[in-house]
Amino acid sequence: MRDDFIRVAAATPKIRVADPLYNREQIEGLMAEARGRQVKVLVFPELCLTAYTCGDLFLQDSLIDEAKRQLALLVQASADSDMLVFAGLPWVKDGRLYNVMAAFQQGRLLGLVPKRSIPNYSEFYEARHFHEGNETAVQVDFTDAAGRTYPVRLGSRLLFVCRNNPKLVVAAEICEDLWGAMPPSIAHAMAGATLIVNGSASDEVTGKAAYRRELAVGQSARLVCGYVYASAGEGESTTDLVFGGHNLIAENGTLLAQSKLFETGIITADMDLGRLSSERRRITTYRMSGAEDYEIVYFSQKQEDLALCRRIDPAPFVPSGREDRTRRCEEILSIQAMGLKKRLEHTGCRSAVVGISGGLDSTLALLVTVRAFDMLNIPREKIVTVTMPCFGTTDRTYDNACTLIRCLGTDFREIDIREAVTLHFRDIGHDGEKLDVTYENSQARERTQVLMDIANETGGLVIGTGDMSELALGWATYNGDHMSMYAVNASVPKTLVRHLVRYYADTCGDEKLSLALSDVLDTPVSPELLPPQDGEIAQKTEDLVGPYELHDFFLYYVLRFGYRPRKVFRLAQLAFAGAYDRETIKKWLCIFYRRFFAQQFKRSCLPDGPKVGSVAVSPRGDLRMPSDASAGLWLGEAEQL
Repeated sequence: MRDDFIRVAAATPKIRVADPLYNREQIEGLMAEARGRQVKVLVFPELCLTAYTCGDLFLQDSLIDEAKRQLALLVQASADSDMLVFAGLPWVKDGRLYNVMAAFQQGRLLGLVPKRSIPNYSEFYEARHFHEGNETAVQVDFTDAAGRTYPVRLGSRLLFVCRNNPKLVVAAEICEDLWGAMPPSIAHAMAGATLIVNGSASDEVTGKAAYRRELAVGQSARLVCGYVYASAGEGESTTDLVFGGHNLIAENGTLLAQSKLFETGIITADMDLGRLSSERRRITTYRMSGAEDYEIVYFSQKQEDLALCRRIDPAPFVPSGREDRTRRCEEILSIQAMGLKKRLEHTGCRSAVVGISGGLDSTLALLVTVRAFDMLNIPREKIVTVTMPCFGTTDRTYDNACTLIRCLGTDFREIDIREAVTLHFRDIGHDGEKLDVTYENSQARERTQVLMDIANETGGLVIGTGDMSELALGWATYNGDHMSMYAVNASVPKTLVRHLVRYYADTCGDEKLSLALSDVLDTPVSPELLPPQDGEIAQKTEDLVGPYELHDFFLYYVLRFGYRPRKVFRLAQLAFAGAYDRETIKKWLCIFYRRFFAQQFKRSCLPDGPKVGSVAVSPRGDLRMPSDASAGLWLGEAEQL
């Protein structure tokens, strides 16, 4: 599929015990439904052609032979589709019975994968009938519905590789294989499989569904793969057990879809093979090995456009859900505070200096600094909070800054820098009426100089306030707000800054502080370096560089997964449907690439700061990028969208 997406499905048919003809008809019906949904890989439960609960009927030649005949008809039914299908049945080889998953497509049986782990405990007595499958593939003969016989490989070490989509490499394991100490899927993934399918018959007992879900999702995370789990359901014998048809689709630790218990039918999800490949490439400890022990079975699929049915989160940096919100916000604030705590302890500093503008970033930096000082049992009065009004300061931001400082109980200093900046204009021969970049940056650098000198005076550290979104876009004055002695917000994007401040406002328990924080959140993002218009902020950052929610979205997918512009653009259109039109997204995407490449020199000399998430721009760890790399390749593709 385009952009490395592929639609996969897990299906549970309603079956009859020991009735392969009826079961084949039900499976065919679900295959037709899956084709209508543009599914490319479809997985059925183990032994679904006969039912899992046949017991000693598995010793009857009639059942085994009929299952084989019905498989031939299933394979024939796949002739007009390139969908890769896995379905379970019993298979005899050299006088031994095996529990296998048959893989077929376009009217041809591609391979048979036997179950490796045969349970013989509690309610499961498979060892009474089935033998452990072999790893090394052997040849068996298969006779199709037209009477033609051809060789097929039977073994657990088979990789089904798509010729025209090499990122799609499929391997199979069966039920108990996943529950054992060394699942075959480990070797499958190490050999190159990006998608593991599991046909299962897992009974339902209290609490088992949650454990099963954690097992499948965890395996997808551990192996950095997709995992499709299809389990037996209605129609299996209820002599001793009930089967719930619990189907699961996971991708690298994320549950994409799951069925309701005790229902039959299909669940689908759109899997991102590009994400898996990128993640494996990024994790240098993910070492591929053992591929030489596997046999490759090739198949082909048409490259078709797919209207994605996958939710794309427009705020990938921001935690969702009330419980997750509390846990994640506390975790992030603690990481920031612990980083600063260690730096204060190491340097022996018992003072910190924070410039407070009344904006989001400086507010978060102050909240983190207060938390670090509380951890160290250092009085908050040792935090020197400085507000430095100048030409662009509005009453709103000034009042909010003052309120925050007083509510938090830190040392409050106000230093008006208008005169100092005016003298500086005179010294460099600048016309103070000319509202250019010199006019703006002189104020930012004067503020940084004041903070640095106060830090020297008090024996403290200047705490940086700039966030990761600003660093990505280069929206910082070089050696102005760009510089500090410890940058607590350096890996916190703007959308997350806003979320953290909102969380603090909701949970601080101080009504006056909460109201001030809420007003900070409602204030337009601005450096306030240009004179106000009618008392209101004249310089709104997002009017100039673009919406931060878009830039944070771009930043996440560009740095976290290395997606190309075309894919980032496609995902953004889905995530922000109804909020931004196509041309608006394209405009800001081009600006993002242009600024991201041009401003690397500012990121190459960043002060220290704690990493809080999976994306960061520290030149010492996460982003080793040349300061003079060409953006032409990326801009060229973005501009042609």
